[in-house]
This record gives sequence, C-alpha cells and structure tokens, in this order.
Amino acid sequence: MTRPPVDDVLTRVHHEEWARVVAALARRFGDLDIAEDAAAEAFATAAERWPRDGIPPNPGGWLTTTATRKGIDRLRRESRRDAKHQAALMAHDDTPHEPTGPVEDDRLRLVFTCCHPALAMEARVALTLRLLGGLTVAEIARAFLVQETAMAQRITRAKAKIKAAGIPYRVPSADDIRERLAGVLAVVYLVFNEGYLAGEGDDPLRVDLTDEAIRLGRLLRDLLPDDGEVAGLLALMLLTDARRSARVSRTGELVTLDEQDRGAWDRALIAEGRALVEERIAAVAAGGEPPGRYQLQAAISAVHTDAPSARDTDWSTIVALYGRLVVLDPSPVVRLNRAVAMAEVDGPSVALAEVDRLGEALDRYHAYHATRADLLRRLGRSGESRAAYDRAIALAGNPAERAYLARRRDQLAG
Repeated sequence: MTRPPVDDVLTRVHHEEWARVVAALARRFGDLDIAEDAAAEAFATAAERWPRDGIPPNPGGWLTTTATRKGIDRLRRESRRDAKHQAALMAHDDTPHEPTGPVEDDRLRLVFTCCHPALAMEARVALTLRLLGGLTVAEIARAFLVQETAMAQRITRAKAKIKAAGIPYRVPSADDIRERLAGVLAVVYLVFNEGYLAGEGDDPLRVDLTDEAIRLGRLLRDLLPDDGEVAGLLALMLLTDARRSARVSRTGELVTLDEQDRGAWDRALIAEGRALVEERIAAVAAGGEPPGRYQLQAAISAVHTDAPSARDTDWSTIVALYGRLVVLDPSPVVRLNRAVAMAEVDGPSVALAEVDRLGEALDRYHAYHATRADLLRRLGRSGESRAAYDRAIALAGNPAERAYLARRRDQLAG
C-alpha cells in the first residue's frame, strides 16, 4: 500500500491537531503567545524532520511534546525567575493539575478563555478562530471584511488583554458562564461555517473545522443541557452537516440545495438534529422561553431537510420563520436570506426590491451579488445578471462556489 506524501500528512495533521496542541500548551503555560508560537515551531520542526526521519506513530503526541520543549526553551531564554519560569519547571511535572472547570476538555476551556467578557465580541471571535480553528489572519480578516493588518492588531491586543488581566484558562463557574455563552456560541458557529464553505484555499470544505465545531457543540450541550440556544446551535450544525456529501460535485463545483441528491444526505444526523428541534418546540409550547436565533435557524433547516424534493419545500413556513428571526437579528445577511425565501413565495421582483435595499451594507459580500444575479436571471435581465455574477465571482474565495457561479453566468442568454 502506497503511503501518502509527507506534505499531505502534515496538512492533515495540522487540521486535526492544531487546536489540541495549542489548547494543551495554553493550559500548561497559561500564556497564549507562548502556546501559539511553540505550536508553530513544532509544526515547522515536523516539516523539517519527518521527511528525513519518517512520520512518528503518534503525530499529535510528537507535536505536543516538541511544542512543550519549545515553550520551555523560550521561557529559559528569557532568564526570568518568576511565575513563568516556575511554569516551565512544572511542565515536566506529572502530578495531576488542579480542576479547571466542569468539563475536562482543553479546547473548550480555550474557547471560554478567548470569550471572556473583558474582550469585545469581535475580538473574542477573531482570537478563537486563530487559536482554535488555526485560520490565518488573512482568512479571519476576510470573514470580518476588514484589512489584514487591522485584524492582526485586533488579535494581538486581545491576547495582551488576556495576559494583563490575568484571565484564567478555565471553563467559568455556573454563575459566570451565561455572560460568555453568546460569544462562545458565535465562535463555534463561525468555526463551523468556515469549514462548511471555506473562505479560501483549494479545498471547498474543511471537514476538520465542521467536525470540531460539532464536537464543541456536543460538549456545550453536556454542560448546559437545558439551554435552548445551545440545543438550537447543535441542531443547526447537524442538519447542515448532514448535506455535506451532496454539496460538491465530482468536478469540484458547488451543488446548491435545490440541485442536491437528497438520497446522499446523512439521515442519522438529520434525525438527531430534528429531535433537538422538536424538543425545543415542545419546551416553548410548555411555557418555556421563546426561541432564539439558533433555534429559529435550526427550524428553518429542519423544514428544508423534511422536504422530499426541492419543489416540495414549505417556503411559506420558511418565510414566516425568517420573519421571526429578523425581529431578533435584523442584520443585512439575515434579511438577504429572507429575501431568497421570499422569491419562492412572492416572486423574484419582490425579492429583488428587498435585496437592492441591502446593497450599501453588503457590497463586498459575494452572496449578495450572487443572489442579485440569480433574481435578475429569473427576471430575464441577462446583462445585469452577468455583471452581478462577475462581481460575485471576483469576491468569492471558495473554488467550488466560483465554479458554480461561472457556470451559471455562462448559461445566460446573449
């Protein structure tokens, strides 16, 4: 059996082990800069040694051990006899660490550390995407529609604030957890979205990120079994991920929801996600709190997965759910998604009028121009549609999505 090239193994191991190594080092050293830098040095050492010495039997363990030594070496070079130096000496101590929270998972602790309320929400999300998701600064900057230098400064300031404030590396107590939960859920969902439709690179999907987000969602569900939004987010990710195998064609082109082979969807994930949605519907009916944004999005996804075919989709219910979602989250992206559903109920001209009102806010968002292009195509305005497709292709970073948009553009009359 032919072994995969070392470069391919390194890429896979980086996807699978980056968050685990950084989180383990953050717990050991209590310093995010040291954790990130030592992990990066360990991967660089692997790229140098593995082609020569061979791939170790346990790549993750090798990387963690190497990164720990790199961190210790860095602290010793600083020649400080303070808490950091003591931490370095303790790095070889095999005695159990003190309990750091109700869930013994390094990566979940890292998320809660990065989502401390002392940090601005955007800083929490950006820092976690960097440390947990292993995304580059450029990828995160694109997700936030800001310049790369500005994003680098934001991440640096966030890490410095954690250090200066002495924010502990732990899952917070039950009394404190609520104030961080919104940020944690936002981070997990963004990690999932980056994996579900990667912002750049040759791979249209990053399964390592979607799997990690779902894993964290399950841990949060164990931690907060009665929280509706935790259940809603997990349901949303499960119902969305169930369509993974049908989302990209054999030629590497994105397959939209209406064209997907529904027989290829993962029915086990759909059943699990659907059960969570039904659980929340029953809780609300019994007098519980009204559904939040993740529960509503999960309900929308459940309507899609319930339909045996695209033409059988209950678009009226989806529009009604988006109407409730807009009340909670009147963001331009939510309104854009509602307009897509409106097109199926009220027609493309009504939807286009709504979409055009979002132009100033979403001009640099490729999905906005792709939506306009499709609505204009349906209205027979081919010239305007082609221009919108061109703009969407220029802004899209995902290769599968660019291939789909280019095909749709090239099918236009004239």
